[in-house]
Amino acid sequence: MGVAILIGLAAVFLANSYLGRVEQQQNTSPQGTVKVAVASVPLDFGTPITPDKVRLVDWPAGSLPEGTFSSIPQLLPMNHTRVALRPMAANEPILRSKISGEGGRAAISAVLDPTKRAVAVRLSDVAGVGGFVLPGDVVDVLVTRTPMNPNGNSQQITDVLLQKVRVIAIDQDASDSTDKPAIGKTATLEVAQVDAQKLALAQQVGQLSLALVNPASEASPTVETVSTDDLRDGAYVGGYSDGAPRYQPAPIAYGPPAGPRMPPKPPAPNPDLTVMVVRGTKDSSYEVGRYVGR
Repeated sequence: MGVAILIGLAAVFLANSYLGRVEQQQNTSPQGTVKVAVASVPLDFGTPITPDKVRLVDWPAGSLPEGTFSSIPQLLPMNHTRVALRPMAANEPILRSKISGEGGRAAISAVLDPTKRAVAVRLSDVAGVGGFVLPGDVVDVLVTRTPMNPNGNSQQITDVLLQKVRVIAIDQDASDSTDKPAIGKTATLEVAQVDAQKLALAQQVGQLSLALVNPASEASPTVETVSTDDLRDGAYVGGYSDGAPRYQPAPIAYGPPAGPRMPPKPPAPNPDLTVMVVRGTKDSSYEVGRYVGR
């Protein structure tokens, strides 16, 4: 019995010591936690935010993201509706930058860069990379047109109009969490103001196509123009000019490549003739020059 009492006292002492240290650590912590409104269910672009889709959780005050809400009345004052402008996962903090204003709607303009413009371009199943261009992707914009050169001739050419442009919507879908290919009729691109003018003009003079780009790739400092003269495997790209094409295809050689052309050798000089004359027992030799052409 005495041993049991000693063991019990030791257990109580250790438990009190542990709890005391935890309490002291909490009391001496420079920062505690605060309430933060998070999404209780996944929220897609344009989803109305209602109290049943929001819950409050404890969040470390030292790592609090900017633009959070500490209560549901602060998030939805006077039951005003807000909508999600960015997809949010469950338990993700609801930030001011990801939702509309009070009584707002799912407007693309709310998520645009202040220096950019949103321009819609026509698409087809081919021009839209078979439906694999989705919101959030990065693309190059190509334009195919038929200009006239000073000689009065015309031929189709393709230029790189814009590089590394962000797609913000396909048709009316602006959710960048979409992962299934979908063929759309229009693509809304985020571009600078002068690039918006280029897109508007290019749609009138030619046909636009999109090329998917790896977001980590770098834009090419120089772009080339491809014409119908370049439609051969291994042909030089960029031979088109406003005048006649600069590129001239080399003749096809069948066989080993010829070496450098050597100048013709001059004709060898004609050697002199030697005539032997025998007189009796004596002979004599005489050199006689050869007439040219004989």
